[in-house]
Amino acid sequence: MAPVEAPGASVTAEPKGVDLLRFAAIGSVDDGKSTLIGRLLFDTRQLFDDQLEAVSVASQRRGIGEMDLSLVTDGLRAEREQGITIDVAYRYAATPTRKFIIADCPGHVQYTANMATGASTADLALVVVDATGGLREQTRRHTCIAALLGVDQLVVVANKMDLVGWDRDAYRRVDDEMRPLAQRLSVASCTVIPISALHGDNVVERSGAAPWYEGPTVLEALEAAPAGGWAAVHGDHRGSGTRLPVQWVLRHEGGRSYAGIVDGGPLRVGTEVLVLPDGRSTTVRAINTYDRALVEAPVGMSVSVELADDIDVSRGDLIASADEPPLVTSELEATVCWFGARPLRAGDRLRIKHTTRVAPARVGAVVSRLEVNGLTLKEADELADNEIGVVRLTTGVPLAVDPYATNRVTGSFVLIDEATNATLAACMVGTPPLAEARSDPSS
Repeated sequence: MAPVEAPGASVTAEPKGVDLLRFAAIGSVDDGKSTLIGRLLFDTRQLFDDQLEAVSVASQRRGIGEMDLSLVTDGLRAEREQGITIDVAYRYAATPTRKFIIADCPGHVQYTANMATGASTADLALVVVDATGGLREQTRRHTCIAALLGVDQLVVVANKMDLVGWDRDAYRRVDDEMRPLAQRLSVASCTVIPISALHGDNVVERSGAAPWYEGPTVLEALEAAPAGGWAAVHGDHRGSGTRLPVQWVLRHEGGRSYAGIVDGGPLRVGTEVLVLPDGRSTTVRAINTYDRALVEAPVGMSVSVELADDIDVSRGDLIASADEPPLVTSELEATVCWFGARPLRAGDRLRIKHTTRVAPARVGAVVSRLEVNGLTLKEADELADNEIGVVRLTTGVPLAVDPYATNRVTGSFVLIDEATNATLAACMVGTPPLAEARSDPSS
């Protein structure tokens, strides 16, 4: 149905932040992620004098003679005392050609859940590898989680090259380990750069220490990477139709409207939609923002929607395009990143939070566990802390879901402890997208 233009309505609204790159720095503990982010911010002159003064004072307290740039992002007192990143630290930067939102993710295995949070909205993963030790299991795990979360661009840095005398073979070992991993995880691009974050070599400025390297610096790679904004991050034009998870019901003179964030594809006045999970059909009568009416709302915009028919719609329902509806089901097979101290087993009862709906759920079966070193799926009956696997779930109410590969919003959910409300798992609808993945019956 052709859009019907409301009187005084704006024809459309353009999405913001099209040249904004969100990236997450990931990798094992002590490989230099925080130092690299600090170096990027310092060398691009993104830090204020009071920030530099605070870092200098903290460095002196720790007995470090020169400024420790890792403390730029380690803002918690516990982080500065222990010398590790605990929570995700977000920083903002800008160059003449691009804006950045940077997530400095913790590398310690105890805080893998926090790393998943930082990577969940990223367009690109900046993978930091210590060239003196090579690729560690935790770095593999981080890379797997990032790829499962839909991050399909990797910029890999072989850090601490100054400690191996800028040996080209050390760089090649990192490259030889990372490229097959990226290929198995179906990552679209993988760039490997030799650097010293401590001294700034090949971070912002090109270094003469590695004349054999002719590729980009870290900043050049970040500036050249495709930027996403909300649409690319959340799945616009990746195979799902329009989705609007209802966050709030607004009552006003003349009726009700339903507030949420547009996802999957633009929402237009006159479009035939379904209200799920019940499946009632209607059309979009009006779309409004806080200050104006629209004929079309792009992905990522917060809007309120008026429907042509007076039907019951509640928080947790999903308004979806009738021609490309999601699957409505209470039986899910999903890839689960488990962060609970107690293993996940068949029969466990949890709560599931999917878009704006919270419902009871029961684990029907743990199907398999992902072996992060070999990237094979092995039969399993439980998932331990920080393990990734495939699980079957039964939910207390039907949910409207898409495969994660086509929509990162309706294709994802979290599992919550019923007693403590702690988040126990990050989950994606479907099985891991491994190239030539195979199931291994051996345990």
